Amino acid sequence: MDKTCCSFFSSSVLSGFFILLLSTIILGVQGSIGVNYGTVANNLPPPKQVAHFLLQSTVINRVRLFDANPELLQAFAHTGISITVTVPDDQIPHLTKLSYAQQWVKNYIQPYTPATNIVRILVGNEVISTANKLLIVNLVPAMQTLHTALVDAALHQRIKVSTPHSLGILSNSSPPSSGIFRQGYDSHILKPMLSFLKATGSPFMVNPYPFFGCSENTINYALFRPNPGVFDENTKLTYTNMLDAQLDAVFSAMKVLGFDDIEIVIAETGWPSKGDSMQVGVDVESAAEYNRKLMEHVNSGKGTPLMPNIIFETYIFALFNEDLKPGPTCERNFGLFQPDLTPVYDIGIFRPTVAAATKLHAVTCLFVITARRTTIPTNSTPATPVRKPTLTPTPNIEGKQWCLPKSGAETEALQRNLDYVCGLQSVDCDPIQENGACFLPNTVHAHAAYAMNAYYQSTGKYDYDCDFEQTAAVSSVNPSYGNCKY
Repeated sequence: MDKTCCSFFSSSVLSGFFILLLSTIILGVQGSIGVNYGTVANNLPPPKQVAHFLLQSTVINRVRLFDANPELLQAFAHTGISITVTVPDDQIPHLTKLSYAQQWVKNYIQPYTPATNIVRILVGNEVISTANKLLIVNLVPAMQTLHTALVDAALHQRIKVSTPHSLGILSNSSPPSSGIFRQGYDSHILKPMLSFLKATGSPFMVNPYPFFGCSENTINYALFRPNPGVFDENTKLTYTNMLDAQLDAVFSAMKVLGFDDIEIVIAETGWPSKGDSMQVGVDVESAAEYNRKLMEHVNSGKGTPLMPNIIFETYIFALFNEDLKPGPTCERNFGLFQPDLTPVYDIGIFRPTVAAATKLHAVTCLFVITARRTTIPTNSTPATPVRKPTLTPTPNIEGKQWCLPKSGAETEALQRNLDYVCGLQSVDCDPIQENGACFLPNTVHAHAAYAMNAYYQSTGKYDYDCDFEQTAAVSSVNPSYGNCKY
């Protein structure tokens, strides 16, 4: 993104806090929310610390990187977080050569997948808006060649190729139904690009920023606040927020070219918490309001007037305030977090803690279960007595090892481990679901032992995959019993 900025408790309070927490849990994890992880700063925490923080403390499940830095890719290994990497603009002309594209994939993708869940490669960023003819004419050929290199590496089903655009690709966007791409770029660049995206099952990615389109008169419209709305005479539809209007303008432009069936992904959007004097709505409250309402809106399934019933894959800009970014003050203050990982403001992306679950007891625990998409109990003391199975120990197997909780590991920590592992698509937690072979004994300790070992066995049996913040250790004792096989 490179633009110019536009000009404790009583019972009633506890009840309100409880409702807020539930709404945060539900809205925060049912949809897909991502962040842009920029690194134009000299004070950011180590990538491994960042990856661990996002995984353990937030509901963020997608991260977009602005390069393919090996240190960053290694940091997200075994987290399950979906990673999008970027090929820098200056590499675009080189990528049109198959041998170069194959070598790029060999250097930056193959060493890290599948341990790191790389799902998409972006070729450049807002390339058309650069007006650099060399980059623009080579953009689609570079995307096609990179896809061919992924096919050669048998990675094309797992990893898709796209490129993000600013709204500068539109020559008209108001009303939304009259959206149209810039002449020349529409038929020579964007039409073949859309054809490629459709053929490969890749999304069209845009960077809509209501912040950059707002004024004092439209601030409520930009911030999802109550407002009179904007009526589109062509479709007889009323728009109540600027983001919907921007997205529908892009959709209309795609439809003109015959491509109204390609997914649109919000690659960047956000709001700064600090700026220069005389700027409109540049403060912590407005930034928190926009990003919180953004999350609610894109995950609601409501969609837009022209694209109803859609949950938009969305990436908030940005993860951190970046102190070395050039330009006006706001460019350095789009972050959700400070470099020390404290929030600039809270928009409901933190995972509900076990401490909060303890305070709110069983009802909150129920919603924690819903959020993690698992029926494993979060309370270590079930409401009904645990029916213990007849345990028939399985003999040890020479040379084999298992990952098991350490003696004295706290239940809260084991619950976090359980939530993490069973949230990964790569680990099968069905055996510890009700009626599963390992469901009994129905305790957090037993279920966590199964899940942690399953993770350890599936990731290559490395010791560091059996650490779990020092709550687990490798053991030669076979924990299997009866029909429950570890």
